[in-house]
Amino acid sequence: MSNDGKLTHIGEDGAANMVDVGAKADTKRTAVAEGYVRMAPETLKLIRDGDAKKGDVIGVARLAGIMGAKRTSDLIPLCHPLMLSKVSVDISEAPDLPGLRVEATATLSGKTGVEMEALTAVSVACLTVYDMAKAVDKAMEITGIRLLSKTGGKSGTWRRGGDDT
Repeated sequence: MSNDGKLTHIGEDGAANMVDVGAKADTKRTAVAEGYVRMAPETLKLIRDGDAKKGDVIGVARLAGIMGAKRTSDLIPLCHPLMLSKVSVDISEAPDLPGLRVEATATLSGKTGVEMEALTAVSVACLTVYDMAKAVDKAMEITGIRLLSKTGGKSGTWRRGGDDT
């Protein structure tokens, strides 16, 4: 939604449209997202020990997440193709699940935000973990995919659970 409470991708006639960002100023923009893959403790151990049949689950998922961020506009119809300056995907153990936590950060200097790129990176990384370990644990769950923060642009800074500025 825009600041006036209207959806930005819906025209007056109700048709979906790509937002025109041509008149916007370039600003540094960053978005951070997270997601989780819940799995059996034995599956987490298999991944941690590097014993998954398909190979290095965490390494492949990290690369897949980065590639996913770069292809966001190919996957989400109204997203602008962006010249990302940085995408990072960090995958760590979340023993309390048990499972893995995926965090992605996307950055650029441009006219539109990178929230969708960060969210896509997390989603693709989580899906890759599932794909690589599904032979031993089809009951894995992908959960909690959400935006944690964004900076830059006219709307400024937003943090989950924090103050908007």
